[in-house]
Amino acid sequence: MLPSKRLLEITGISRATLNNYIALGILPSPTVLPPQPEHGRATRMGYFPDNALSRVEDVQKLKKQGLSMSVISERFKKKLIENPSISSQKLTEDDTEHGNVAMLSFPEATIPPFSPDIGKSGHLALELSIDDIPGPAYMVNNNFELVWWNEQANKSLLGMSEKLSGEIESRNLIRLLMTSDNVKQLENWHELLYIHLSASKKRLPHQALIKIYSSLAAKDIQILEQIYEAASPVEQVPIMQYPTSLPDESGKAEPYSMFASFFREGILFAYTKPDVDSSSLLELLSRRNHVIRDLMRKRKPFLTNVAVMVADLQNSVRICSELPAEEYFELINQIWQTSEPVFRNYYGTHGKHVGDGMVYYFFPQPDCDYSLNAMYCAMELKEVMRGISREWQTRKSWLNELYLNIGLNEGQEWFGSYQTDNHLEFTVLGDTINYAARISDFARSGSIWTTKNMLSQISSEQRQSIHFGIRRHTAQGEELIVNDMYARISSLVDMDAGENFKFKDIEMLPITEIIDIDRKEKD
Repeated sequence: MLPSKRLLEITGISRATLNNYIALGILPSPTVLPPQPEHGRATRMGYFPDNALSRVEDVQKLKKQGLSMSVISERFKKKLIENPSISSQKLTEDDTEHGNVAMLSFPEATIPPFSPDIGKSGHLALELSIDDIPGPAYMVNNNFELVWWNEQANKSLLGMSEKLSGEIESRNLIRLLMTSDNVKQLENWHELLYIHLSASKKRLPHQALIKIYSSLAAKDIQILEQIYEAASPVEQVPIMQYPTSLPDESGKAEPYSMFASFFREGILFAYTKPDVDSSSLLELLSRRNHVIRDLMRKRKPFLTNVAVMVADLQNSVRICSELPAEEYFELINQIWQTSEPVFRNYYGTHGKHVGDGMVYYFFPQPDCDYSLNAMYCAMELKEVMRGISREWQTRKSWLNELYLNIGLNEGQEWFGSYQTDNHLEFTVLGDTINYAARISDFARSGSIWTTKNMLSQISSEQRQSIHFGIRRHTAQGEELIVNDMYARISSLVDMDAGENFKFKDIEMLPITEIIDIDRKEKD
């Protein structure tokens, strides 16, 4: 057998790539054995079958031929079916003592007595809030990262320090459950993990687990893989109920009912004891808009990667002066209402509307690139505006073209909210949004501009589908597009002109114009 360290040395791949190959089924999970003397101070070592080296070499050859990892993975899966001797290793006897997941019987989910009409005639749900949930409760986003939790959940399950890192990736619930002493002391802790993976499986693809591996022991990775494979994904229902157990103050397992409530923004998990009437909780959860607004208000600020879009209506002052007030408001509302489904399609989170402009945020998703989502969204908005512009030109018999000038930027910032009793506004702190706003001011005629930083963080394969560059003019006045080119703001406008003084703080920022995107890549 081949030690993992030696496999990495020979092939030159990183440990993250190795974990990726395991997640894709190209390599089996390693067998954990005591290390040999030459392995230094290591307390354990993962070993792969001898043919693992040739399998990695085969992958590298196929990648050079231009095959994607998904295609390569499918090829190896077919080989596994044809030759079972190279399938994943089974758990050792030592692992069985700690609960071999193949020997566990997992709980079945049920649909509680719930319907969207529950509570419409009563007033109880309106008086309750998420703070009134009687047991542990927490919400995760679509990456299964915690965005809200109550003290009971932290005490009984999560065991997080008050000095928890603000970085959202450090709040991955699967990782927290697998490293929590509170959870691991339960005899059936695999069951609790199974419930969460079942609830999330439709939103959390296999590859998303790779991000969790780095902080886990090899044996835990193997257990996680097996439970994920065994988990039955939940169908599209508002709420599911699971029987489970949580540790009490002495560490003894105590029975609970766990309710998983599904929202576009994530999943809310709430627990009640079996002897507690759950009708109040179900009535609260039936007020889905009420609950999600409450959760959004109370979710904790976090540090995250984010793509920001700022879009402004060009010549809005002139258009406003030419239209009666009621028609101008009709136009702005039409733009917002027609744009909303586009933003939802690309997981955009509404920031705020400033006058006739808009701000949206795009966060990392488990199955798609958030920066690419922002760019796809911008291109569709451009098409939407062409339709609205033609409609109003026909209606008003005018020659005005309606444009949304769009600025895009990406960075790592704190995301939170400003709120009063009657108002909630999401915001990102830092230069990412400020630069996007300046770039939107710079854009003209409905163009889409983005920073070099944002394009650079997209994979080279995906970047090939994006047509971007800088427009230049020849001596004869002809316009040319210099493809795959960036330029500083200061080289694109006259910085000595008074109207361009507002770009002073970004004059050295490299930017480029998004001309078009081949959206077959998305399909």
